[in-house]
Amino acid sequence: MQALIPRLLAVAVLPCCMQLHAAPLDAALEESQRLAAEAKASQARIEQLDDATRQMLTEYRNAVQQAEALKDYNEQLVELTAAQRKELDGFQRQLDSIERTQEAVAPQMGRMIEVLEEFIAADLPFLPDERADRLASLQDMQARADVSLAEKYRRILEAYQIESDYGRTLEAWRGELPVEGGSRSVEFLRLGRTMLYYQTLDAHESGWWNSKTRAWEVLDGSARRPITKAIAIARQQQAPTWLELPVKTLAKEAAQ
Repeated sequence: MQALIPRLLAVAVLPCCMQLHAAPLDAALEESQRLAAEAKASQARIEQLDDATRQMLTEYRNAVQQAEALKDYNEQLVELTAAQRKELDGFQRQLDSIERTQEAVAPQMGRMIEVLEEFIAADLPFLPDERADRLASLQDMQARADVSLAEKYRRILEAYQIESDYGRTLEAWRGELPVEGGSRSVEFLRLGRTMLYYQTLDAHESGWWNSKTRAWEVLDGSARRPITKAIAIARQQQAPTWLELPVKTLAKEAAQ
């Protein structure tokens, strides 16, 4: 009996001891869990910082690349600006040269038109309206600022070319022959710029322009048939053939 009492006391004391040891263990577990949660939170913050660091590093690298690209672009702009400035200087020199050229060429072109006018006035009086209109157009063009110097020069040369071509063609047209008290319709025939004839529409009268007297003169009846034939050839109404036109009188006067 006495031996059983200590054992009973030991059994009774054991729960109390277990309760005394359970309290620190629970506290330790709670502390462990808290530390684990804090460690997890710290790891999450570290991962966030790592992501932010990587993002900042990427942005930094992109910024460095953009800066390098901008540097290269600025260098290209500097070179381009220098080239454009050089080109503008060249354009300015060209403009200055053009202005000096205009100062020299404009009077020369004016003189060319005057010479053309004198030439037409001294030439055979054929196509007077057409040639007068062409000459007036050139004279009006000289005072126009909207027409370039090159265009003015081109049109003057064109007019000279047309006048030059007259010397190598045979042409016939109907027009008005001035007579006392008015005019009458006739057929004109131009042989180059050597001879200018006329013939009435009924072919009963023929004549030619006397460059010495600067007047129209009537030819004898022998000139009617050759002139009629020449007019038909000029109008392409007859095949080209040998023509015997009255020119001997002019040759004699020229020799005299």
